[in-house]
Amino acid sequence: MRIPDHLPRKLTISLWDFSWYTMTRPGEPYCDLASRFDELVERGYNTIRICAMPFFLFDEQGRRPGPLRFSSLGEIGRRTRWYNCQGGAELDGHAHLLELFRQAQAHGCYVILSSWEYQQSPAFLESRELADQLQQIPPHERFMTLARSMSRLIDMLKERGYRDQIAYAELHNEVEFGGLAQIGLDQGIPFEDSPAIIEAMKPYLEEAVGYLKDRHPDILITACYTLNSDYGKEQVAQNVQIAHFHLYLNGVLQELMDATNLRSQAGDFPNEMVKAMLREEAPPFESYRLAKEEVWRLQGNPVGLRLFYLHDWADPDKWDLFLYDRYHAHKLSMLQKTDQRYAEVGRWARRQGIPVVIGEGYVGYTPLLTGFEEGPVGKFIAEYAVQKGLEQGFWGMVLCSNCAPHHPFWQDVAWQKRLNQRILEEA
Repeated sequence: MRIPDHLPRKLTISLWDFSWYTMTRPGEPYCDLASRFDELVERGYNTIRICAMPFFLFDEQGRRPGPLRFSSLGEIGRRTRWYNCQGGAELDGHAHLLELFRQAQAHGCYVILSSWEYQQSPAFLESRELADQLQQIPPHERFMTLARSMSRLIDMLKERGYRDQIAYAELHNEVEFGGLAQIGLDQGIPFEDSPAIIEAMKPYLEEAVGYLKDRHPDILITACYTLNSDYGKEQVAQNVQIAHFHLYLNGVLQELMDATNLRSQAGDFPNEMVKAMLREEAPPFESYRLAKEEVWRLQGNPVGLRLFYLHDWADPDKWDLFLYDRYHAHKLSMLQKTDQRYAEVGRWARRQGIPVVIGEGYVGYTPLLTGFEEGPVGKFIAEYAVQKGLEQGFWGMVLCSNCAPHHPFWQDVAWQKRLNQRILEEA
Protein backbone atom coordinates (compact mmCIF):
# COMPACT_ATOMS: atom_id res chain seq x y z
CA MET A 1 0.00 0.00 0.00
CA ARG A 2 1.35 3.41 -0.92
CA ILE A 3 1.87 5.86 1.93
CA PRO A 4 0.14 9.18 1.11
CA ASP A 5 2.52 11.82 -0.23
CA HIS A 6 1.81 14.29 2.58
CA LEU A 7 3.05 11.87 5.26
CA PRO A 8 6.72 11.24 6.16
CA ARG A 9 8.62 8.36 4.59
CA LYS A 10 9.46 7.23 8.16
CA LEU A 11 7.62 7.92 11.42
CA THR A 12 9.74 8.52 14.52
CA ILE A 13 7.24 8.20 17.34
CA SER A 14 6.99 9.53 20.90
CA LEU A 15 4.22 8.05 23.03
CA TRP A 16 2.24 10.85 24.70
CA ASP A 17 -0.66 8.45 25.49
CA PHE A 18 -3.32 10.04 27.72
CA SER A 19 -0.77 12.01 29.76
CA TRP A 20 -1.03 14.94 27.35
CA TYR A 21 -4.41 15.73 28.92
CA THR A 22 -4.06 14.27 32.44
CA MET A 23 -0.77 16.11 33.24
CA THR A 24 -1.59 19.72 32.37
CA ARG A 25 -1.45 21.43 35.76
CA PRO A 26 1.25 24.09 36.38
CA GLY A 27 4.59 22.33 36.65
CA GLU A 28 3.35 19.17 34.93
CA PRO A 29 4.88 18.08 31.60
CA TYR A 30 1.99 19.08 29.33
CA CYS A 31 1.07 22.44 30.80
CA ASP A 32 2.93 23.99 27.84
CA LEU A 33 2.32 22.09 24.59
CA ALA A 34 4.40 24.47 22.48
CA SER A 35 7.52 23.81 24.56
CA ARG A 36 6.95 20.05 24.41
CA PHE A 37 6.72 20.18 20.62
CA ASP A 38 9.92 22.25 20.54
CA GLU A 39 11.61 19.47 22.50
CA LEU A 40 10.03 16.79 20.32
CA VAL A 41 11.54 18.29 17.17
CA GLU A 42 14.87 18.92 18.89
CA ARG A 43 15.10 15.20 19.66
CA GLY A 44 14.36 14.24 16.07
CA TYR A 45 10.77 13.00 16.34
CA ASN A 46 8.13 13.78 13.73
CA THR A 47 5.14 11.94 15.25
CA ILE A 48 3.30 11.56 18.54
CA ARG A 49 0.81 8.87 19.45
CA ILE A 50 -2.07 9.85 21.74
CA CYS A 51 -5.31 8.80 23.30
CA ALA A 52 -7.47 11.29 21.41
CA MET A 53 -10.32 10.62 23.88
CA PRO A 54 -12.98 10.24 21.15
CA PHE A 55 -15.66 8.91 23.53
CA PHE A 56 -14.95 11.66 26.07
CA LEU A 57 -15.46 14.28 23.37
CA PHE A 58 -18.25 12.90 21.15
CA ASP A 59 -21.43 10.91 21.75
CA GLU A 60 -24.31 9.79 19.50
CA GLN A 61 -25.61 13.37 19.27
CA GLY A 62 -22.23 14.92 18.45
CA ARG A 63 -19.98 17.02 20.69
CA ARG A 64 -20.30 16.41 24.41
CA PRO A 65 -20.94 19.65 26.30
CA GLY A 66 -18.98 21.04 29.19
CA PRO A 67 -15.39 20.78 30.40
CA LEU A 68 -13.53 17.60 31.34
CA ARG A 69 -12.37 17.47 34.94
CA PHE A 70 -9.53 15.19 35.95
CA SER A 71 -8.37 13.68 39.21
CA SER A 72 -5.69 11.22 40.33
CA LEU A 73 -5.54 7.98 42.27
CA GLY A 74 -4.49 9.84 45.40
CA GLU A 75 -1.57 8.11 47.07
CA ILE A 76 -1.83 5.18 44.67
CA GLY A 77 0.60 5.39 41.77
CA ARG A 78 2.83 8.21 43.01
CA ARG A 79 5.99 6.44 41.74
CA THR A 80 4.48 4.65 38.76
CA ARG A 81 4.62 5.69 35.15
CA TRP A 82 1.48 7.34 33.73
CA TYR A 83 -0.43 7.31 37.04
CA ASN A 84 1.64 10.00 38.79
CA CYS A 85 -0.47 12.98 37.73
CA GLN A 86 -1.40 15.72 40.20
CA GLY A 87 -5.11 15.73 39.41
CA GLY A 88 -7.35 18.77 39.51
CA ALA A 89 -7.08 19.79 35.86
CA GLU A 90 -10.12 21.17 34.08
CA LEU A 91 -10.02 21.27 30.29
CA ASP A 92 -12.11 22.12 27.30
CA GLY A 93 -11.24 18.80 25.69
CA HIS A 94 -12.11 19.87 22.14
CA ALA A 95 -10.01 23.03 22.42
CA HIS A 96 -7.11 21.12 23.96
CA LEU A 97 -7.09 18.61 21.10
CA LEU A 98 -7.24 21.41 18.54
CA GLU A 99 -4.35 23.19 20.27
CA LEU A 100 -2.34 19.97 20.12
CA PHE A 101 -2.97 19.81 16.38
CA ARG A 102 -2.20 23.50 15.95
CA GLN A 103 1.19 22.93 17.55
CA ALA A 104 1.75 19.77 15.53
CA GLN A 105 1.06 21.66 12.32
CA ALA A 106 3.28 24.58 13.35
CA HIS A 107 6.14 22.19 14.13
CA GLY A 108 5.72 19.99 11.06
CA CYS A 109 4.68 16.98 13.15
CA TYR A 110 2.03 14.27 12.83
CA VAL A 111 -0.38 12.57 15.23
CA ILE A 112 -1.47 8.95 15.54
CA LEU A 113 -5.02 8.99 16.93
CA SER A 114 -5.96 6.22 19.33
CA SER A 115 -8.10 5.62 22.43
CA TRP A 116 -7.33 4.20 25.87
CA GLU A 117 -10.93 4.64 26.99
CA TYR A 118 -11.58 0.94 27.58
CA GLN A 119 -8.37 0.76 29.59
CA GLN A 120 -6.67 3.40 31.71
CA SER A 121 -7.97 6.85 30.79
CA PRO A 122 -11.35 6.78 32.63
CA ALA A 123 -9.43 6.23 35.88
CA PHE A 124 -8.37 9.88 35.78
CA LEU A 125 -11.81 11.45 35.43
CA GLU A 126 -13.01 13.38 38.45
CA SER A 127 -16.38 11.61 38.43
CA ARG A 128 -17.48 8.24 37.16
CA GLU A 129 -20.31 9.06 34.74
CA LEU A 130 -18.34 8.52 31.53
CA ALA A 131 -16.63 5.44 32.95
CA ASP A 132 -20.03 3.97 33.78
CA GLN A 133 -21.35 4.79 30.32
CA LEU A 134 -18.46 2.90 28.75
CA GLN A 135 -19.09 -0.16 30.90
CA GLN A 136 -22.84 -0.12 30.27
CA ILE A 137 -22.40 -0.44 26.50
CA PRO A 138 -22.91 -4.12 25.58
CA PRO A 139 -19.55 -5.68 24.57
CA HIS A 140 -20.63 -6.35 20.98
CA GLU A 141 -21.56 -2.66 20.52
CA ARG A 142 -18.39 -1.17 21.98
CA PHE A 143 -16.37 -1.36 18.77
CA MET A 144 -18.87 0.57 16.68
CA THR A 145 -19.49 3.06 19.47
CA LEU A 146 -15.79 3.92 19.46
CA ALA A 147 -15.76 4.04 15.66
CA ARG A 148 -18.62 6.56 15.58
CA SER A 149 -16.94 8.76 18.17
CA MET A 150 -13.60 8.56 16.35
CA SER A 151 -15.31 9.45 13.07
CA ARG A 152 -16.82 12.59 14.57
CA LEU A 153 -13.46 13.53 16.06
CA ILE A 154 -11.80 13.17 12.64
CA ASP A 155 -14.60 15.28 11.14
CA MET A 156 -13.78 18.07 13.61
CA LEU A 157 -10.07 17.93 12.80
CA LYS A 158 -10.75 18.05 9.07
CA GLU A 159 -13.13 20.99 9.46
CA ARG A 160 -10.36 22.90 11.22
CA GLY A 161 -7.80 22.15 8.52
CA TYR A 162 -5.77 19.48 10.29
CA ARG A 163 -6.39 16.46 8.07
CA ASP A 164 -2.81 16.32 6.87
CA GLN A 165 -1.45 16.14 10.46
CA ILE A 166 -3.25 12.83 11.06
CA ALA A 167 -0.71 10.05 10.46
CA TYR A 168 -3.50 7.50 10.88
CA ALA A 169 -6.29 6.51 13.27
CA GLU A 170 -6.39 3.31 15.30
CA LEU A 171 -9.68 2.28 16.87
CA HIS A 172 -8.23 1.49 20.30
CA ASN A 173 -4.99 0.72 22.07
CA GLU A 174 -4.10 -2.98 22.53
CA VAL A 175 -7.53 -4.34 21.79
CA GLU A 176 -6.91 -7.71 23.45
CA PHE A 177 -6.48 -6.07 26.87
CA GLY A 178 -9.26 -4.11 28.56
CA GLY A 179 -12.96 -3.62 28.01
CA LEU A 180 -13.04 -4.62 24.35
CA ALA A 181 -11.79 -8.09 25.31
CA GLN A 182 -15.07 -8.65 27.17
CA ILE A 183 -16.47 -9.96 23.89
CA GLY A 184 -14.19 -12.99 24.31
CA LEU A 185 -14.62 -13.32 28.05
CA ASP A 186 -18.40 -13.52 27.55
CA GLN A 187 -17.77 -16.52 25.30
CA GLY A 188 -15.92 -18.27 28.12
CA ILE A 189 -12.43 -17.53 26.82
CA PRO A 190 -10.02 -16.95 29.72
CA PHE A 191 -8.21 -13.61 29.88
CA GLU A 192 -4.85 -15.38 29.48
CA ASP A 193 -5.83 -16.82 26.08
CA SER A 194 -5.26 -13.63 24.11
CA PRO A 195 -5.01 -15.43 20.71
CA ALA A 196 -8.55 -16.76 21.17
CA ILE A 197 -9.77 -13.35 22.36
CA ILE A 198 -8.19 -11.72 19.30
CA GLU A 199 -10.00 -14.17 17.05
CA ALA A 200 -13.33 -13.61 18.85
CA MET A 201 -13.21 -9.85 18.36
CA LYS A 202 -12.11 -10.01 14.72
CA PRO A 203 -15.56 -9.53 13.06
CA TYR A 204 -16.41 -6.63 15.39
CA LEU A 205 -13.10 -4.92 14.70
CA GLU A 206 -13.47 -5.43 10.96
CA GLU A 207 -16.93 -3.85 11.08
CA ALA A 208 -15.63 -0.83 13.02
CA VAL A 209 -12.53 -0.42 10.85
CA GLY A 210 -14.72 -0.73 7.73
CA TYR A 211 -17.06 1.96 9.03
CA LEU A 212 -14.16 4.39 9.53
CA LYS A 213 -12.65 3.57 6.14
CA ASP A 214 -15.98 4.23 4.42
CA ARG A 215 -16.43 7.60 6.10
CA HIS A 216 -12.79 8.69 5.86
CA PRO A 217 -11.26 7.16 2.76
CA ASP A 218 -8.53 9.82 2.91
CA ILE A 219 -7.33 8.68 6.38
CA LEU A 220 -5.44 5.45 7.09
CA ILE A 221 -7.39 3.30 9.57
CA THR A 222 -6.25 0.41 11.73
CA ALA A 223 -6.52 -1.41 15.07
CA CYS A 224 -3.73 -1.94 17.59
CA TYR A 225 -2.45 -5.33 18.80
CA THR A 226 0.46 -6.54 20.90
CA LEU A 227 3.04 -9.17 20.05
CA ASN A 228 3.14 -10.52 23.60
CA SER A 229 1.85 -13.94 22.64
CA ASP A 230 2.28 -16.02 19.51
CA TYR A 231 -0.79 -16.05 17.26
CA GLY A 232 -1.51 -16.27 13.56
CA LYS A 233 -1.99 -12.89 11.96
CA GLU A 234 -5.00 -14.22 10.07
CA GLN A 235 -6.77 -13.80 13.43
CA VAL A 236 -6.48 -10.00 13.38
CA ALA A 237 -8.79 -7.67 11.46
CA GLN A 238 -7.87 -8.19 7.82
CA ASN A 239 -9.09 -4.82 6.55
CA VAL A 240 -6.61 -2.69 8.55
CA GLN A 241 -4.45 -0.33 6.53
CA ILE A 242 -1.53 -0.26 8.98
CA ALA A 243 0.00 -3.27 10.71
CA HIS A 244 0.23 -1.56 14.11
CA PHE A 245 1.78 -3.71 16.84
CA HIS A 246 3.51 -3.37 20.21
CA LEU A 247 6.53 -5.41 21.22
CA TYR A 248 7.05 -5.86 24.94
CA LEU A 249 9.72 -8.49 25.49
CA ASN A 250 9.47 -8.79 29.30
CA GLY A 251 11.97 -11.67 29.54
CA VAL A 252 13.98 -10.83 32.64
CA LEU A 253 11.16 -8.54 33.79
CA GLN A 254 8.79 -11.50 33.58
CA GLU A 255 11.02 -13.41 35.98
CA LEU A 256 10.72 -10.54 38.45
CA MET A 257 6.94 -10.39 38.03
CA ASP A 258 6.65 -14.16 38.52
CA ALA A 259 8.91 -14.11 41.58
CA THR A 260 6.84 -11.38 43.22
CA ASN A 261 3.38 -12.73 42.20
CA LEU A 262 2.59 -9.37 40.62
CA ARG A 263 0.27 -10.62 37.90
CA SER A 264 -1.36 -13.39 39.86
CA GLN A 265 -4.33 -13.16 42.16
CA ALA A 266 -3.15 -16.37 43.81
CA GLY A 267 -0.11 -16.89 45.99
CA ASP A 268 1.16 -14.85 48.89
CA PHE A 269 1.58 -11.12 48.53
CA PRO A 270 3.73 -9.52 49.66
CA ASN A 271 5.94 -12.61 49.61
CA GLU A 272 9.55 -12.69 50.76
CA MET A 273 10.80 -11.47 47.40
CA VAL A 274 8.55 -8.41 47.57
CA LYS A 275 9.53 -7.67 51.15
CA ALA A 276 13.21 -7.81 50.23
CA MET A 277 12.68 -5.14 47.57
CA LEU A 278 10.63 -2.65 49.59
CA ARG A 279 11.73 0.69 50.96
CA GLU A 280 11.94 0.79 54.74
CA GLU A 281 9.02 3.22 54.97
CA ALA A 282 6.67 1.10 52.83
CA PRO A 283 3.18 0.85 54.36
CA PRO A 284 1.54 -2.56 54.89
CA PHE A 285 -0.07 -3.83 51.71
CA GLU A 286 -3.35 -4.30 53.60
CA SER A 287 -3.60 -0.52 54.07
CA TYR A 288 -2.71 0.28 50.46
CA ARG A 289 -6.17 0.75 48.99
CA LEU A 290 -8.33 3.18 47.14
CA ALA A 291 -11.23 4.52 49.16
CA LYS A 292 -14.37 2.44 48.69
CA GLU A 293 -16.04 5.17 46.62
CA GLU A 294 -12.97 5.32 44.33
CA VAL A 295 -12.61 1.61 43.51
CA TRP A 296 -14.35 2.18 40.15
CA ARG A 297 -11.14 3.83 38.91
CA LEU A 298 -9.46 0.46 38.51
CA GLN A 299 -12.39 -1.32 36.87
CA GLY A 300 -11.05 -3.15 33.83
CA ASN A 301 -7.60 -1.65 34.38
CA PRO A 302 -4.74 -3.98 33.40
CA VAL A 303 -2.63 -2.61 36.26
CA GLY A 304 -3.64 -4.14 39.60
CA LEU A 305 -3.01 -3.11 43.20
CA ARG A 306 -0.13 -5.56 43.59
CA LEU A 307 1.78 -3.98 40.76
CA PHE A 308 0.94 -0.46 41.92
CA TYR A 309 2.20 -1.28 45.41
CA LEU A 310 5.54 -2.65 44.30
CA HIS A 311 6.11 0.14 41.79
CA ASP A 312 5.30 2.75 44.44
CA TRP A 313 7.31 1.22 47.25
CA ALA A 314 10.15 -0.81 45.75
CA ASP A 315 13.66 0.50 46.24
CA PRO A 316 14.61 1.45 42.65
CA ASP A 317 18.19 0.20 43.07
CA LYS A 318 17.03 -3.20 44.32
CA TRP A 319 14.61 -3.48 41.38
CA ASP A 320 17.30 -2.63 38.85
CA LEU A 321 19.92 -4.84 40.49
CA PHE A 322 17.63 -7.85 40.14
CA LEU A 323 17.15 -7.18 36.44
CA TYR A 324 20.86 -6.63 35.82
CA ASP A 325 21.78 -9.73 37.80
CA ARG A 326 19.36 -11.99 35.90
CA TYR A 327 19.47 -10.42 32.44
CA HIS A 328 22.15 -12.81 31.17
CA ALA A 329 19.70 -15.71 31.49
CA HIS A 330 17.16 -13.99 29.23
CA LYS A 331 19.23 -11.97 26.75
CA LEU A 332 19.21 -14.51 23.94
CA SER A 333 15.50 -15.30 24.21
CA MET A 334 14.60 -11.59 24.26
CA LEU A 335 16.57 -10.94 21.10
CA GLN A 336 15.17 -14.06 19.45
CA LYS A 337 11.63 -12.97 20.29
CA THR A 338 12.33 -9.66 18.55
CA ASP A 339 13.63 -11.47 15.46
CA GLN A 340 10.73 -13.92 15.34
CA ARG A 341 7.90 -11.46 15.96
CA TYR A 342 9.23 -8.89 13.51
CA ALA A 343 9.83 -11.48 10.78
CA GLU A 344 6.30 -12.81 11.22
CA VAL A 345 4.71 -9.35 11.17
CA GLY A 346 6.85 -8.33 8.20
CA ARG A 347 5.76 -11.35 6.16
CA TRP A 348 2.08 -10.82 6.94
CA ALA A 349 2.20 -7.08 6.19
CA ARG A 350 3.91 -7.69 2.85
CA ARG A 351 1.19 -10.16 1.89
CA GLN A 352 -1.42 -7.60 2.89
CA GLY A 353 0.42 -4.81 1.14
CA ILE A 354 0.40 -2.53 4.19
CA PRO A 355 3.14 -0.77 6.21
CA VAL A 356 4.21 -1.81 9.71
CA VAL A 357 4.41 0.46 12.75
CA ILE A 358 5.78 -0.53 16.16
CA GLY A 359 3.97 1.86 18.47
CA GLU A 360 5.22 0.73 21.90
CA GLY A 361 8.08 -1.28 23.41
CA TYR A 362 10.50 -2.74 24.49
CA VAL A 363 11.41 -4.20 27.90
CA GLY A 364 8.11 -3.70 29.71
CA TYR A 365 6.37 -1.74 32.45
CA THR A 366 8.85 -0.58 35.08
CA PRO A 367 8.58 1.81 38.06
CA LEU A 368 9.03 5.50 37.36
CA LEU A 369 12.25 5.93 39.31
CA THR A 370 14.03 2.81 38.11
CA GLY A 371 16.63 3.06 35.35
CA PHE A 372 16.98 -0.34 33.72
CA GLU A 373 15.23 0.58 30.46
CA GLU A 374 17.02 3.94 30.34
CA GLY A 375 20.38 2.31 31.09
CA PRO A 376 22.86 0.47 28.88
CA VAL A 377 20.93 -2.79 28.66
CA GLY A 378 17.59 -1.15 27.96
CA LYS A 379 19.18 1.04 25.29
CA PHE A 380 20.87 -1.98 23.72
CA ILE A 381 17.53 -3.80 23.48
CA ALA A 382 15.81 -0.72 22.05
CA GLU A 383 18.53 -0.17 19.47
CA TYR A 384 18.43 -3.83 18.52
CA ALA A 385 14.65 -3.69 18.03
CA VAL A 386 14.80 -0.47 16.02
CA GLN A 387 17.55 -1.85 13.78
CA LYS A 388 15.62 -5.07 13.16
CA GLY A 389 12.55 -3.02 12.30
CA LEU A 390 14.53 -0.96 9.82
CA GLU A 391 15.90 -4.13 8.22
CA GLN A 392 12.30 -5.30 7.77
CA GLY A 393 11.38 -1.97 6.19
CA PHE A 394 8.91 -0.93 8.90
CA TRP A 395 7.35 2.50 8.36
CA GLY A 396 7.25 3.72 11.96
CA MET A 397 9.15 2.98 15.15
CA VAL A 398 8.96 4.10 18.76
CA LEU A 399 12.38 4.43 20.40
CA CYS A 400 11.00 3.28 23.74
CA SER A 401 7.63 3.75 25.41
CA ASN A 402 9.43 5.75 28.11
CA CYS A 403 10.83 8.37 25.70
CA ALA A 404 8.22 11.06 26.32
CA PRO A 405 7.98 14.27 28.38
CA HIS A 406 6.43 12.49 31.38
CA HIS A 407 9.33 10.05 31.80
CA PRO A 408 12.92 10.65 32.99
CA PHE A 409 14.24 9.10 29.73
CA TRP A 410 13.11 12.30 27.93
CA GLN A 411 16.17 14.04 29.37
CA ASP A 412 18.58 11.81 27.44
CA VAL A 413 18.49 14.10 24.42
CA ALA A 414 21.64 12.84 22.69
CA TRP A 415 20.54 9.19 22.55
CA GLN A 416 17.12 10.07 21.14
CA LYS A 417 18.66 12.34 18.51
CA ARG A 418 21.08 9.64 17.42
CA LEU A 419 18.51 6.86 17.16
CA ASN A 420 15.91 9.03 15.46
CA GLN A 421 18.53 10.09 12.93
CA ARG A 422 19.24 6.44 12.20
CA ILE A 423 15.55 5.87 11.47
CA LEU A 424 15.22 8.95 9.27
CA GLU A 425 18.34 8.08 7.28
CA GLU A 426 16.51 4.96 6.11
CA ALA A 427 13.73 7.03 4.51
